[in-house]
Amino acid sequence: MFFSELLGCDFSSSPNARKNIVLAWGHVAEGRVVLQRLERLPSLAAFAAALVQPRPWVGGFDLPFGLPRELVESLGWPLEWSACIRHFAGLERAHIRKLFAAFCDARPVGSKFAHRACDALAGSSPSMKWVNPPVAYMLHAGVPLLLAAGVDFPGVYPGDPQRVALEAYPGLLAREVLDGWTPMARGIGRRSYKSDDKAKQSPQQLAARSDLVYALEVGQGAHGPLRLGMRLQLTTLQRTELVADASGDALDAVLCLLQAAWAAHQHAAGTQRYGLPTHFDPLEGWIVTV
Repeated sequence: MFFSELLGCDFSSSPNARKNIVLAWGHVAEGRVVLQRLERLPSLAAFAAALVQPRPWVGGFDLPFGLPRELVESLGWPLEWSACIRHFAGLERAHIRKLFAAFCDARPVGSKFAHRACDALAGSSPSMKWVNPPVAYMLHAGVPLLLAAGVDFPGVYPGDPQRVALEAYPGLLAREVLDGWTPMARGIGRRSYKSDDKAKQSPQQLAARSDLVYALEVGQGAHGPLRLGMRLQLTTLQRTELVADASGDALDAVLCLLQAAWAAHQHAAGTQRYGLPTHFDPLEGWIVTV
């Protein structure tokens, strides 16, 4: 079965009127991923309400779903995923920062953070990082809401099979498209396409967003056809909005939408369960398309 609705989510751990959580809703038609609409949510409560709506979807969410096993074992936390998430959710951010900083301080320079198995392959920040970007706080704010909503976490924790949540990482797809970066081709420079800091937003980033959107529409990146084989369909107004958004939030949600579409296609084709590896650590989770 191919899900009628697909979802991409650019998440914020502290959403507000200026910095929203952005949802990109879409579907597949005639081999293309059609962006239906962008939905901007100003609060975690609004995000939680969106998750429990009774409609089937496969979603890619830009936030880590798990912590490194090495860290969890060191702290003596539960080693079963849902128990670990609930324990983590019960802690204050200041306490989390203190615990994680002490863990890092006790380790040698160059190996301060613990990493999940998927982080190195994706080129993503360690999920225990609490600043620049604060992905640990994103996990702390978002995953408990997904868990409470009863969604399905394939390979991690069972839930409603009609609402499937996958960990996505838009930076991986963006680098593949703009720079030809892959885990096997390190050292390739990265073109920046976004910034939350208005002082750092530049014409070069605007050009990169324009190139990225064009490449997603035609299915061709810096070094040939896109690996995922998914092409994006936009209206003129949608294209303008994605390119104009200097924060990159809307574009990141769309990148997650494409990753969710690829995963749903893999599942429908019977190739792999949502494109995930046959075996991975359920405590840590896995980034789809890695």
